[in-house]
Amino acid sequence: MEVTIRRAEKSDCPTLLSLIRELAEYERAPNEVTVTLQHFEESGFGAAPVWWGFVAETEEKVVGFALYYIRYSTWKGQCLYLEDFLVTNEYRGKGIGSLLFERVIKEAKEKGFRRMVWQVLEWNEPALNFYRKYQATLDGEWINGIIDFTS
Repeated sequence: MEVTIRRAEKSDCPTLLSLIRELAEYERAPNEVTVTLQHFEESGFGAAPVWWGFVAETEEKVVGFALYYIRYSTWKGQCLYLEDFLVTNEYRGKGIGSLLFERVIKEAKEKGFRRMVWQVLEWNEPALNFYRKYQATLDGEWINGIIDFTS
């Protein structure tokens, strides 16, 4: 199976939203995805993009993606924040996740970011094991704080 990793394009947005919904299902939060396609497209491909991404494609079908944005650390400087990372269920275990993750690492290094940061749910053992292969530091000390303005 040939896999291509390429930059996400505006035309990928409907598929990306579908994969984001798949990720939300997996993370036991299916009703939390409320972003509209229009907002998603504008945020990634409008006049002032705030996110960028890569897709994994095989047989002309997008089977995975990684979406990131730039986060600033007053201690470290600019960091790549990996917001979402998913390979659809039927294509897991085929090395696609590694290709995608390594492309994001390359992007962070090419752009001179000081680090790459992401979150993973504490119960998601497959993801935790995947990240451990990269000698990632998995810090359980910090607690997420959220104020939701959409309610």
